[in-house]
Amino acid sequence: MGEDAPPDSGGSGAAEVGIGAGWKTAGSLLDFLNVAAVVVDTGGRIVFWSPQATETFGHTAEEALGQHAARLLLSKEDRHRALELFAGVMETGQSWAGVFPVRRRDGTKRSVEFRNVRLLDDLGDVYALGIAVDQSTLHRVEERLALSEQLVSQAPVGFALLDTDLRYRLVNGALERINGVSAAEHIGRRPRDIHPNKDVESVESALRQVLATGEPLIDQYVVSRTRADPDHDHAWSVSYYQVQGPGGRVVGVASSVVDVTERHLAAAEAERARRRLALIADASARVGTTLGMEQTARELVDVAVPDLADMAAVDILDSVLSGRPPAPRREGPELFRALAVASVIPDGVTGAADPVGEIAAYGPDRLITQCIRTGRPVLVTHCDERDLRRIARDPQAAATLARAGAHSYLAVPLIARDEILGAFDLLRVTNPEPFDADDVLLARELAGRAAIAIANARWHQNVRTAAETLQRSLLPPAPPQRPGLKIASLYQPAQAANEVGGDWYDVIALADDKTALVIGDVMGNGIDAAATMGQLCTAARAYATLDLAPDEILRHLDQLTRGLEHYIATCLYAVYDPRTGHCHIANAGHLPPVITRTGHKPELLPVPSGAPLGVGGVTFDTVTIPLHPGDQILLYTDGLVETRTDSIDDRLATLLDTWGSAGPLLDSTCSRLVDAMRSPDDPDDVALLLAETHPWEAPQARRP
Repeated sequence: MGEDAPPDSGGSGAAEVGIGAGWKTAGSLLDFLNVAAVVVDTGGRIVFWSPQATETFGHTAEEALGQHAARLLLSKEDRHRALELFAGVMETGQSWAGVFPVRRRDGTKRSVEFRNVRLLDDLGDVYALGIAVDQSTLHRVEERLALSEQLVSQAPVGFALLDTDLRYRLVNGALERINGVSAAEHIGRRPRDIHPNKDVESVESALRQVLATGEPLIDQYVVSRTRADPDHDHAWSVSYYQVQGPGGRVVGVASSVVDVTERHLAAAEAERARRRLALIADASARVGTTLGMEQTARELVDVAVPDLADMAAVDILDSVLSGRPPAPRREGPELFRALAVASVIPDGVTGAADPVGEIAAYGPDRLITQCIRTGRPVLVTHCDERDLRRIARDPQAAATLARAGAHSYLAVPLIARDEILGAFDLLRVTNPEPFDADDVLLARELAGRAAIAIANARWHQNVRTAAETLQRSLLPPAPPQRPGLKIASLYQPAQAANEVGGDWYDVIALADDKTALVIGDVMGNGIDAAATMGQLCTAARAYATLDLAPDEILRHLDQLTRGLEHYIATCLYAVYDPRTGHCHIANAGHLPPVITRTGHKPELLPVPSGAPLGVGGVTFDTVTIPLHPGDQILLYTDGLVETRTDSIDDRLATLLDTWGSAGPLLDSTCSRLVDAMRSPDDPDDVALLLAETHPWEAPQARRP
């Protein structure tokens, strides 16, 4: 009979519940209820007795078979009623169900629920079948089923039971609401049929793992979208555990689903706040490290990408870079110059931004123009084609951004000391989230910090320009060629200095074809140092007309410097007389000159170092050095040789070696020395004065 039973049509592992398979597999509800079966003949005698009957009534089959059922199982006061019911079943064929107190073999009584039916065999004999279950066991099962049904149906937690083929067999109302799919639509389908998102494969893999191992997976965190709310992400805490029958047979896997979206959003917001604070802290350390506008702009965009935007740019008003007051125009286009661009998207898309260093003119309809004219952020949460045309530099660039998926834009003004300097532009392309109010606050914070640094850099640049202009105006535009001398000079301001220094040189024509060569360095920097340098340079020219000895010139300059507050200077003053070929030199704390004689290697001239100008109370000495035609003498400031790491002796030796390999042309020699001895970020300016002696011609022998 079991072998001819049809298979389970549901396609699940529940096919084992079939009759034939039931003999092979332990565990079923009937086993749990321990259903007893007893068959009696028309005389009320027991003719069949199941093993479960022994457990229920306490009598063995040998003790029960052939006995009168009523006398064996019932007390005297219950027998009459039982015989009436038995007669009704045998005569009418109608089944009967009810509860009778049964007397067990040990004399105790137990309430047993009976269901009695009449049987007829192939010979026409009539029997009565009694199916009995202990009432207390039945009540426990009923209570558990009722409790389980209430828990499953009324619980706010989504619940589902899936069979071993991962087909839904049971779904409660909470899961219907979560998935947006009715229970009827769930039944017989797999999760992949209900959840059309890409994460469903990992869900089914986890369910199979639980089925195979029996190890539950508790509180799995899943973020996805459902048919109930396809436009928003939800977070779920999902647990999977294997479900077994009473005998340990695996019947499927259960899942519970708890909506933890609020907790997820709170955690996400806390994480966003943490990232914002980290970004601000990073900006505090990285933005404004130098007094360079371009460097500050690069630091700002590097901080913003990719944590805040996929592409960022700093566009400064051209008037700011030109030194004019940074006031936006009231009419017509605004002129911008891009200082920095950073991006994590392909180069072809980055090319849609303004090239760094180029001027762009944007009319009043452009979003960046509106930003700097109103002084307020411009936020476009979802960009359409029209928005992109108001953002990109031209229609082709707008089309490129559209193809790349640019979808959200934010511009905030760069404001410092109530002046609008430009705009900080942000664009999201690959980041799916649009800019929101929190992003506006963060961008304004970053822009405010950068604007202060840019304003400081602009102020510094203006001061530096003024100081450098003053300094260059005081230097000879081109050294004059004097009798018996060929002269070259070079001045180079610091390439990466915070301020312009006070280095200077001068070539002064004296009586009798003599020439004064002067070089000096005011300690300090900025416009004050340049102004002090101008005073010393002018004073040196005035004293030179008195035809004083070099040490006397330095003594007068020392007295002048002592009257200048907080400033001292070094100076070397030399007078060359072409008639005698002698060079008279006095030194006030300056580096020694270098001389190259014809056919010899360069060497340092043995000139007493002296004390710097402004120290006071010291004397200066004049030494006389003979020079011959073809000799070269180099005067220089400390910016040529001093570094933070090398000793001055090593650097002077390097200077001698470098000059020895230089070419014969004076101008190129100066340039080569500076290029070889200095790096682009040296923090000091440098001045050089190079003179080469030539035979002197008497005035009457010179050409008219």
